[in-house]
Amino acid sequence: MSARDTLPPAEKYGLRAGVDIARLVRSALDNNYTGFEIEGDYRIHRKIYIAGEVGNESLIRDEENINVEGSGTYIRAGFDYNVYDNWYGMQNSIYVGLRYGFSTFSQELNEYTIFTDNNFFGTDRITDSIKQDGLNAGWLEFVFGLEVEVISNIYLGASLSLRTLVNESKPDGFDNLYIPGFGKTNDFNNIGVGYNYTISYLIPIAKRKR
Repeated sequence: MSARDTLPPAEKYGLRAGVDIARLVRSALDNNYTGFEIEGDYRIHRKIYIAGEVGNESLIRDEENINVEGSGTYIRAGFDYNVYDNWYGMQNSIYVGLRYGFSTFSQELNEYTIFTDNNFFGTDRITDSIKQDGLNAGWLEFVFGLEVEVISNIYLGASLSLRTLVNESKPDGFDNLYIPGFGKTNDFNNIGVGYNYTISYLIPIAKRKR
């Protein structure tokens, strides 16, 4: 064995970029949803990555008394910390992370029910469309995920995130039912949950010894 063979392998540092497969699949299967997300990270330390996602989403929530569509763009930015110690020559990660998310979006009220005395059931279904643009929201997001190198520089990943809404602007006369990038909202709490399944490619920029 040569001295060269006994040296520890150099680890790759660079930009990793990819897409969220889950959103593409959901867009193909769910007629009420369309979405696309690009994700990426840049390794700045053996354990630390600057990370973020940017995307566009639209979802129609067809509830018993209301039909609303929320659509817009979003960005999430923060960092990930790899808690996994790789075996010799491996560059996988199991990470925890923190993000701040920001979304600009619109809400369109397609149909809603009002309670009246005009008929036996005491309700009227109104189909006039009401749309409000220029809304925004911000939230904090805690992330747990993994990245596995399946072929040289190609990674498959999965993550789960817990989100808490910090602020939101609301349309006149009704509440936000869906915030792009954050997810569904309700009157009971400001907590949301999200998930990602990604495929990404690492563009190596440098190599450093462990």
